[in-house]
Amino acid sequence: MPKVLISDELSDAAAQIFRDRGVEVDFQPKLGKDPAKLAEIIGNYDGLAIRSATKVTADLIAKAGNLRVIGRAGIGVDNVDIPAASAKGIVVMNTPFGNSITTAEHAIAMMFAVARQLPAADASTRAGLWEKSRFMGVEITGKTLGLIGAGNIGSVVAARAIGLRMKVIAYDPFLSAERAQALGIERIEEVDDLLARADFVTLHVPKTEKTAGILSAERIARMKPGARLINCARGGLVDEAAVAEALRSGHLAGAAFDVFAVEPAKENPLFDAPNVVCTPHLGASTSEAQENVALQVAEQMSDYLVSGAISNALNAPSVTAEEAPILKPWIGLAEMLGSFAGQVTEHAITGIEIEYVGEVGQLNLKPLTAALTAGLLRPLVGEGGVNMVSAPLVARERGVAIAETRRDAQGAFGSYIRLIVTTENQTRSVAGTIYSDGKPRFIQIKGINLEAEPMAHMLYTTNTDTPGYIGALGTKLGALGINIATFALGRAEKSGEAIAFLGVDEPVGADALAEIATLPQIRHAKALRF
Repeated sequence: MPKVLISDELSDAAAQIFRDRGVEVDFQPKLGKDPAKLAEIIGNYDGLAIRSATKVTADLIAKAGNLRVIGRAGIGVDNVDIPAASAKGIVVMNTPFGNSITTAEHAIAMMFAVARQLPAADASTRAGLWEKSRFMGVEITGKTLGLIGAGNIGSVVAARAIGLRMKVIAYDPFLSAERAQALGIERIEEVDDLLARADFVTLHVPKTEKTAGILSAERIARMKPGARLINCARGGLVDEAAVAEALRSGHLAGAAFDVFAVEPAKENPLFDAPNVVCTPHLGASTSEAQENVALQVAEQMSDYLVSGAISNALNAPSVTAEEAPILKPWIGLAEMLGSFAGQVTEHAITGIEIEYVGEVGQLNLKPLTAALTAGLLRPLVGEGGVNMVSAPLVARERGVAIAETRRDAQGAFGSYIRLIVTTENQTRSVAGTIYSDGKPRFIQIKGINLEAEPMAHMLYTTNTDTPGYIGALGTKLGALGINIATFALGRAEKSGEAIAFLGVDEPVGADALAEIATLPQIRHAKALRF
């Protein structure tokens, strides 16, 4: 009988689900705060069910000799070392949609609280001061709410705000015009334009390389005078010191924060600023949300431990045990094709078409399409925000239409996958296959043939086909201390558009990429990770 350890607070109903499905349960909800004790006993368990208190580090995973699955009751997996788990073949699951409504409602509640200064007014009244004239608030009816991020949670906030008779505008690079129209909101192309118009600004994006510090001091200075800012998304999205200064100067009328750059937040620049409402990361803290995610993670983990079924996994495909050996290499290829497109596409995606050519078209396409879609969306929503199960839903929420086509074998390759991505500005394609050694290969980009084996770190360039480019690029990378492992080339026609796809031994940083882009032949350069 499989054995699961629950090291954080989960409901009794979740523990009962494990038992009902033939899984032994050891319920020790305080153990997550005792890492030394947890490390002593973790080797005895097949599964570990957690919330946020348990820190699943690489050292803990190294001691988990029998662990097969880690289940996080909630969406955030910052407390799990996913690469270390993947290296040991441990499936990491989360529950991405169990607390969306709760988090959205908390953002709305924070907006009301800061509009009417409710916490300060409560404290004043309890102190017997009766300061009616001090706490002059504002109505939210008729005001403009600016969403930074219009995904799963942001769209719920939008619906609630529209019901409150607010005008809703949103900045989201991957929000299509059709999806915005369906939500009843106005799409804004630039963050600065949203900040200049919004009376209230609320964030609903994950913390990624692209979103970290999205509200910098410079952008906060561009906010509409008298605006109010709400962050119930992730710490580190906002320059907290700059917000505190804007509140003191009167540029901002108020702010409400549920998340902070450093948590637990024992001290913070916002704590001494005027007109601030602070809560201790309560976005998912309702009995309904906690119950939902606890039950969901118990069901998912039980299914995996008993039957091998995988759902909502962050590091493994959702396939049956029988399909896994056949589908595994194609799933990996599909995810890489999607990841490539997601990393190089900079405009809102309106639709994708996936062509399954030859033998691959006879397989179960659902996990392949889900893997490709997850790879495509992950650069946008961040790690943990999308997986093979949630990818189709996330795509629908963002107005991305998905079409599948099966075709008979044609051309030089008997079986391959081609992804065609349509944005508001252009259409681009990328194709790949599996070689006889079981390894994936890129075989076509933008209709240009080439052969490239994916690596962890790669450099992709579009350039003019002129003599000396290969030497110039190699010399530039050498000067930057970047070693080339593989080098693939292709061109549309002589002296026309060409592409280069290089595998490199180390990441290409932003400064290095800017230096590479100075080469006169280069039209576009992008550092990629797989």
